[in-house]
Amino acid sequence: MSNSFLTLSIFTHFHWWFIPVALVFIVLIHDLFITRKHAILRNFPVVGHFRYLLEKVGPELRQYIVANNREELPFNRSERTWIYATSKKENNYEGFGSDQDQTVTNYLFIKPAMFPKVLPKNHVNLDDHFFVPCAKVIGPQRTRPFRPRSVINISAMSYGSLSAAAVSALNIGAKRSGSYHNTGEGGLSPYHKHGGDVVFQIGTGYFGVRNLDGSFSREKLLKLTSENTFVRALELKLSQGAKPGKGGVLPAAKIDHEIAEIRGVEMGKDVISPAHHSAFSSVKEMVDFIEEMTELTGLPVGIKSAVGKLEMWHELADIMARSGKGPDFITIDGGEGGTGAAPPSFANHVSLPFIYAFSEIYKIFQSFGLEKKVVFIASGKLGFPSKAAMAFALGADVVQVAREAMLSIGCIQAQKCHTNACPAGVATQNHWLQRGLLVPEKSERAGNYLTYFRKELLELTHAAGYEHPCEFNLSDLKMNTSDFYQAKDLSDIFGYQKTTVNFNGVNEILNCPNLGAAPNLN
Repeated sequence: MSNSFLTLSIFTHFHWWFIPVALVFIVLIHDLFITRKHAILRNFPVVGHFRYLLEKVGPELRQYIVANNREELPFNRSERTWIYATSKKENNYEGFGSDQDQTVTNYLFIKPAMFPKVLPKNHVNLDDHFFVPCAKVIGPQRTRPFRPRSVINISAMSYGSLSAAAVSALNIGAKRSGSYHNTGEGGLSPYHKHGGDVVFQIGTGYFGVRNLDGSFSREKLLKLTSENTFVRALELKLSQGAKPGKGGVLPAAKIDHEIAEIRGVEMGKDVISPAHHSAFSSVKEMVDFIEEMTELTGLPVGIKSAVGKLEMWHELADIMARSGKGPDFITIDGGEGGTGAAPPSFANHVSLPFIYAFSEIYKIFQSFGLEKKVVFIASGKLGFPSKAAMAFALGADVVQVAREAMLSIGCIQAQKCHTNACPAGVATQNHWLQRGLLVPEKSERAGNYLTYFRKELLELTHAAGYEHPCEFNLSDLKMNTSDFYQAKDLSDIFGYQKTTVNFNGVNEILNCPNLGAAPNLN
C-alpha cells in the first residue's frame, strides 16, 4: 500500500509539472521550425511572444501610465478629465495655475474686459439650465423655421456606428439640456425618439429616405418628416471631416433586421455609401434639390461639408446671392477627423482643419453679403468652452460636438470604433458590450455635459464683457504665431472681422415661436 501510494504521488507531482513544460516545448518547436510569418518568433522563440503582447496592450499602457496629461491625441488626459468631471457634476477646476506652455504656436488667449458683463435682475433664468439660444433663426422664410434653443448641440453620429444604448443616452441627454441631436446619415431610429429636437441628416446613401435601388425617395422623406414633428431641420451631407471625398461600406454581417428597416436596405448584402450624391451633380442642381426638399417638408435645409478647394463655394455663394435660394445653414466640419473610421491618408491629410476651413468659407459668404442670412454651424474638436468661444469669434452661430459627447457617456478613447469591439459599449453593435452602458445614468451625464459646457461658455462670454457668445469678435482673441511678434489678434491672422449679429438680448428670444424644445429633466 505504501509503495503504491508513493508511486501515485510521484506520478501526480510529475503530471502537474509536465503540462506547462510540454506547452512551452510545443511553442518552442512551433516558433523555431513551423512559423513563417514572424522573424522575431523564429529568432527568439517563446519569449518573442511577449513583444506582440506588449504591442497589443501598448495603447492602454501609454494612455494610463506613460503619457502625460497634455500629450495624447485626439484628446489628451486633461481634456478627457474635464469632460468626465463635467458630465458627473464633479469639481472640474484646476489648482496651482495652468500646466500648459502658453508660448507654443497656435496657443489661444481670450481677452477679458476690465469690467465683466453684469446681467440685469430681470434677465431670463431657467433654473440651472443656462439659457443660451442661437441668436439667429434657421430658415426664417421657410414654413417651419427653427431657432435652436442651445448654442451647444450633438453632432452627426449614426445608429449603426453607435450602439442603440449610446444613441438613446445622447438623445435623452439632448432633451435634458435643450439641445438638438443630429441623426447622422444612418437614418432616423427609435433611439432618436426620446424627446430631443432632431436634425435629420441625408447622406449619399439616402438611408431612411431611399428606394431599393439606392436613389432618393421624396415620398419617404415627406412621410418621415410628417410623422416625426420633432425633426426640426434637414442636413444634406456632402462630406465629413474624417474622410471627405470617400464613401463607405456597411458590411452585410453588421446588418440586422432593425438596421435594414431603419436604413431601407436589404439583408445579406453589403451597403455602399457612394462618395457622391446621385440626386445632383453640380452646385446649381444641389441648390434646386435643397429648394425641392424645403418645399416638400417646410423645414429648413442645410449642407454639411469638409473644406478643400474653394471654387465651388464661390459658385454656391454667387448663386445664392443672385437667386435668393440655397441652404439655410452651413455646417463646416474640420479635417481633424471624427467618429467615422478612415484610412490614415484621408484622416490625416485630406481637407483643412476647422479654424482654416471655417474662416475661408465665412469670408466667401461675407464677400457676397450672405453672412446674416446663413446660420453657420461649427464642428471639429470644439467641445471645450475656449474653443467654442474661438468658433463664435470666427463667425459661428452654433457649435456641434461628437466625440466629446461620446466621452460624456463613457467612451474611454480606446480608438476601436471601427472594430465593433468598443469596450465602453458606445460604438459597437455587440449586445454584451452594450449592456455595460446604462441609459438612465449615461443620459444624465450627457445632459450635464451639454448644460455645464454651455454654462462655462457663458461665463467666458460675461468675462469678455458680453451677454451672448454671438457677440464675440476676432479682436477678442489672440493666438500665438511663429512670427517675431508672437501673439496676434485673430482678425490680423485671418484677415477679416465677422459681421455683427442682430441680437437684442436673450430675454427677447425666450418667446420666439420657433424656439427649440425646452429642457426636460423627466
